[in-house]
Amino acid sequence: MNFINKITVVPKLPEEIIGLKELSENMWWTWNYKAQQLFKKIDETLWNTVQRNPVVFLKKVEQKKLNSAVADKDFMSLYHEVMNNFHIYLNEDQNTWFKKTHSHTSYGEIAYFCMEYGMHESFPMYSGGLGILAGDHIKSASDLGIPLVAVGLLYRKGYFIQKINSEGWQESIYLDYDFSDFPIHPAVDQNGEEVYVSITLPERTVYIKVWELKVGRVKLYLLDTDLLQNDPEDRKITSTLYGGDLEMRIKQEMVIGIAGVRALRKLGYKPSVWHMNEGHSAFLGLERIREFVQEYNLSFSEAVQAVRAGNIFTTHTPVPAGNDLFPIYLIDKYFGDYWPQLKATRQDFLDLGLEKQKSGESLFSMAILALKLSGRANGVSKLHGTVSKKLWNHVWPGIEWVEVPITYVTNGVHINSWLNPLLQESFKKYLGEDWMLKIDDPDLWTKINDIPNEELWKIHMLLKKELIKFVRESIKAQRMRHGETVEQLEEVENIGNEEALTIGFARRFATYKRADLIFKDPERLKKILNNPERPVELIFAGKAHPADKPGQELMKKIYEYSRDPEFKNKIIILENYDMNMARFLVSGVDIWLNNPRRPLEASGTSGQKAGMNGAINFSVLDGWWNEGYNGKNGWTIGDDRDYENHELQDKIDSVSIYNQLEKQIVPLYYERGNGNIPQEWIEKMKESLKSVTSFFNTYRMLKEYTQKLYMPASEQHRNFCSNDFKVVKDFTKWLNLLKENWNSIKIHVMFDYEKSQIINAEEEIEIQAEIYMPGIGPDSIIAEIVVASLQNGKIEQLKTYDMKLVKEIQKDAYLYTGKIKIEDRGEYGINVRVTPNHPYMPHKNYLMGLVKYPE
Repeated sequence: MNFINKITVVPKLPEEIIGLKELSENMWWTWNYKAQQLFKKIDETLWNTVQRNPVVFLKKVEQKKLNSAVADKDFMSLYHEVMNNFHIYLNEDQNTWFKKTHSHTSYGEIAYFCMEYGMHESFPMYSGGLGILAGDHIKSASDLGIPLVAVGLLYRKGYFIQKINSEGWQESIYLDYDFSDFPIHPAVDQNGEEVYVSITLPERTVYIKVWELKVGRVKLYLLDTDLLQNDPEDRKITSTLYGGDLEMRIKQEMVIGIAGVRALRKLGYKPSVWHMNEGHSAFLGLERIREFVQEYNLSFSEAVQAVRAGNIFTTHTPVPAGNDLFPIYLIDKYFGDYWPQLKATRQDFLDLGLEKQKSGESLFSMAILALKLSGRANGVSKLHGTVSKKLWNHVWPGIEWVEVPITYVTNGVHINSWLNPLLQESFKKYLGEDWMLKIDDPDLWTKINDIPNEELWKIHMLLKKELIKFVRESIKAQRMRHGETVEQLEEVENIGNEEALTIGFARRFATYKRADLIFKDPERLKKILNNPERPVELIFAGKAHPADKPGQELMKKIYEYSRDPEFKNKIIILENYDMNMARFLVSGVDIWLNNPRRPLEASGTSGQKAGMNGAINFSVLDGWWNEGYNGKNGWTIGDDRDYENHELQDKIDSVSIYNQLEKQIVPLYYERGNGNIPQEWIEKMKESLKSVTSFFNTYRMLKEYTQKLYMPASEQHRNFCSNDFKVVKDFTKWLNLLKENWNSIKIHVMFDYEKSQIINAEEEIEIQAEIYMPGIGPDSIIAEIVVASLQNGKIEQLKTYDMKLVKEIQKDAYLYTGKIKIEDRGEYGINVRVTPNHPYMPHKNYLMGLVKYPE
């Protein structure tokens, strides 16, 4: 039959529920479970089929089901409740934490840059922990009313879909996404025109379209090069997250860094703080230098200082290999025409990121670029802050690692996104309807004890039942795809035991996370898992990067264990780990297992999600758990130290796992008291709920970022850029003078004690020093005594004592004196040094490389 035309008919939203479209286009719904229930109530099967994507849902839902929803009084009551809460939320920005705490502040927005954002599984612009943290970060910024604007890339293929084949190998499948299925719209400027920006690559221009995603009150702008006016190869720049070679990576990072700044400018933003979440976006510092040089006629040195004032860098990697490094020929290729716009020489430019390798080769480090162009930097846990100080000590030559000005803000998770709705309702019942507003109140958390053990256990078992159902459906789909027999498919109903102790291990399959550590002694593990009276089961999930062959081999190894008759139904490995699966796992398992090779886990947040859902953490004392473990809220693996011998570390940690399972964890779980429930286990669950939820949340995290980093950076940015940049010009002039004369400083120390002299604790010691500093003067320096506490010859702690200027001995030479008192026994090193001093330095070691000791 011939047709005169073909048309596509889409459902029409009844006027009574027209607000569903507005709701679908703001990611607020992702952390409000009643908003999700609206779509679920209309058609639950379709809601799950479209991966809980409301935009696609409203395209595909049957018209009669929309009409039926309007006629349903319960549905309409829920609809009005949700829409009312939604509009109140969007319009109450004057009543937020930020407005109440910083009502006097009007310095400009906080621009937040990250390569990936994990908002929800229906918007697959993330690969793992970094992106999910970024998503939680901007959700909490919205909740707290922080004036933040976010920038990222919009990937046509996103990250890969993971399939595990019948042999256990990972298959990486990339999909071409239709952007009309996402809640995004072209960003428009103040004249209503769509926003496009461009960057220059060798012999061509690349055009970038800017898209807007609403995340509550926050806007996330995503950059897209897949445009007809670009060369086919350049259209691929925003094709795949973390895909391609080094050349593709440098182009992606030029887009997010350089084009990201240009996009914000074209949209009318004037941020006073620029936050780089990892080093991928560090080129934004270069673009900001170019702006200052070209638009305000600052010198390169002045522009560097102006940029540093407002820049913040958060590092997430505890090893050098985790940071992007580019060969110099690529920097020459892509920036040869760029550094003249900065009024910089090639060497000036390269010095911003140069890092010498052990091989002698010099590479351009994005992390070093970020550090050198940021006045403030932080790690993502207390331990990671220490690791970062040691890792980047060489960027601050002349000071010891303990003084490296890298602080830490321990990661958290967005509670509303990760706390199961059943537990949210329980918290409202026992902690109060407004408990989310009182998270900082220690008294609030004592009310967790008011939740009856029977009630908490009932909730946990319901969530565990949901997890087992999810596991069976996932495994069945996988086996059907493999073409397995009817008998093999029937066996799936025996996978997962609601009564068994269930341990979850879900994270990226990188080798340092040691997914196979628990298999170190397979025979011992079999006895633990196959005890008929006290069964135990293990659920694994996670993706390996497509280029990470060792990680994929680890996955295959665990898959083979899962099909071993002796581990049958006791080892389970799930494919395509995403945020949806994570929600089932963190709320349904009994134990959350985490055993990375310490100290390589910068923070980790999956255990935080599990802990606030009542799962109990069983983890190495690394990342956040090094702070989170309190002796009552979980168990530790190994001890609080690092090992150089990895084989020895693996042996000690694996034995620790087996011992803890056999002697403590399994017996406690199966010790049933009144009502046939594990009373002592539930008390441990409650301790986990209290200790994890109260502190390891992004509300606390964002408040720390604001108080420790955002507001000080905003204040410094304002000071440096006001009055036609008078402060930054004076500061740079002073700094250049300091650098010219720094090597001329001479220090002669007068100290009565021999180097090996033994002294008594609390004995006061006077030290004098003659300091010659031509061209500098005493107002520009601090003379100080340094006392280092030594452990096996290595510095463990360091304390400084300011020295007083006594008099000028002769021209440019000054006498200083100071007293110290060492209060405890031990071995100490003592010296005198000179460091810079300026009223506009935010902290003592703000400047890199300017420290002078006696020669």
